[in-house]
Amino acid sequence: MHTKTKDIQKQYQGYINTSPLWMKDSVFGIEQFEFRIKEETVFNEELSSNLRLGKRVERFVSNELKQDDTIEIVLENKQIQVEKRTIGELDCILKQDDTPIHLEVIYKFYLFDERVGTTEIEHWIGPNRNDTLVKKLTKLKEKQLPLLYSEHTKPILEELKLNAKDIKQCVYFKAQLFVPYTSEIPEFKLLNRQCLAGFYIHLSEIDKFTDCKFYIPSKLNWLMAIQTQVTWLNFDSFCGQINTLIHEKKAPLCWLKRPNGTLEKFFVVWWS
Repeated sequence: MHTKTKDIQKQYQGYINTSPLWMKDSVFGIEQFEFRIKEETVFNEELSSNLRLGKRVERFVSNELKQDDTIEIVLENKQIQVEKRTIGELDCILKQDDTPIHLEVIYKFYLFDERVGTTEIEHWIGPNRNDTLVKKLTKLKEKQLPLLYSEHTKPILEELKLNAKDIKQCVYFKAQLFVPYTSEIPEFKLLNRQCLAGFYIHLSEIDKFTDCKFYIPSKLNWLMAIQTQVTWLNFDSFCGQINTLIHEKKAPLCWLKRPNGTLEKFFVVWWS
C-alpha cells in the first residue's frame, strides 16, 4: 500500500520549505549542515504508507542530497550491531568536495512553554510533553554523534576506507515551532524564528473559534503546507473529533480556516 504520490510530493515540499532550527552558530556544540543548492526539487520515489514521519524525512533528505553534484552519499541508515543487538544507527555518511561528513537527520514539532526550564532551548517541548529539544540535543551529543567513534563502527568505516577522526559531524535539524495563542512571540537568540509555524491552545479555549472551519491532517501530512481542497469541518464536528483525541492524551496538529479565508496551523493540547 503506497501513499498517494500527490500527498508525498506535498509532504516533500513541506519538508523542503521548513527552515533549519538554527543557522550559522552551533547549538550545544552541534553544527548544522548547509545545503548549497536552492533549486526546486521533485521527489519521485514511492513510499510505503506505513513509513513513519522520521524515516520519510530521511528519504526526503537523501533525495535532496542526490541533487547536489558536489555530494556523494557513501552510507545510509546503517545499523551498528553488537552480537545481533542494535546499539544505534548512522543516518548518513557523505562526501562533500571529498570531505567526509557524518550527518544525522532530525525533523521535529516543538511548542514553547516558558514554565519549562530557564533557557531558550529548555522552553521548547514536544506536543505531548514527553519529548523536549534539550533531550534531543543531549541524545545527539552523547549518543548519536559519538556512535561514529565506537569500536563497533570502526570495521564499517575501514571498509569504506575512512577514519573516524577525519570525518566532520553535522546535523540536518529542521522543525516547526508553535507558540501559545495570543502570547507574545518569544525572543529568538539561538534558534531560527523562521521555524515558527503557528500557535497552540488548550481544549478549554477552543470556543474562541466557533465561526471557523477545521481540518485534522494525518501525522504524515503534518509536514505539508495547509491545503485548501480538503473537507473542512464545522466547529461542532471538529469538537467531537478533537475531544476523542484529547481524551486519549494526544495533542493533534490541526488546520484552521477563519471566516476571512486566513489559514493557520495549530495544536490543541490536553495539558495546561
